[in-house]
Amino acid sequence: MTTPSTQATHSPLGISLSVPETWWEFDIRPESRDTTIRTLVDARIREFPELAPYRADITTLLRKMAADAHDSGAVYLGCMAENFDGVPLSATVTVSVVTAKDRQGVALSTDPRAIAASLGTVTARREGNVWRRVTTVEIPEVGVVARTFGVEDVPVAPGDPRTLRMALTQTYIPVPGSTEQVVLVSGASPVLDLAEAFHDVFDAVTSTFRFV
Repeated sequence: MTTPSTQATHSPLGISLSVPETWWEFDIRPESRDTTIRTLVDARIREFPELAPYRADITTLLRKMAADAHDSGAVYLGCMAENFDGVPLSATVTVSVVTAKDRQGVALSTDPRAIAASLGTVTARREGNVWRRVTTVEIPEVGVVARTFGVEDVPVAPGDPRTLRMALTQTYIPVPGSTEQVVLVSGASPVLDLAEAFHDVFDAVTSTFRFV
């Protein structure tokens, strides 16, 4: 983790999160994201001319990531969009502020262990199938938080019945001073062959989370 922390300027909270220096960070608001993405892609291609043949693909992918993050209610997006020998690799980390509720919509305690207990059963790991683990972890300067990680079928978009199978890590961080809000840090990648590696990356990125 080598980049400076980035504060989500349109978040109701002050938050800080660091991502690897090769990742992309930009404003995901519809009125500004296209211009920002074009500027970032131009700058990256000037730095790495070998990316020029993939300009359109990278721009399209970043636009989709930004739109999906905004539509899901995220306040921050950090994403990876790279091409290795013609094979696209992508991943996202989003930050959202949500109300702690169970699957029936009943308000929950924001205590990490209560959240973990509400996150459902553990699904056994089987090659090619969905699976998930529920646990608690400790983030420096934040404390103990609830987490799920595994491979899950994620809706393509809010309200869309279609799903996409993703390597997914979700961390639930209680908001200081609030009895109902938590910050949800979600890391996702469709590259299932590298699921374990991406879980490690998402863990490392989430460990940099701070309230500021």
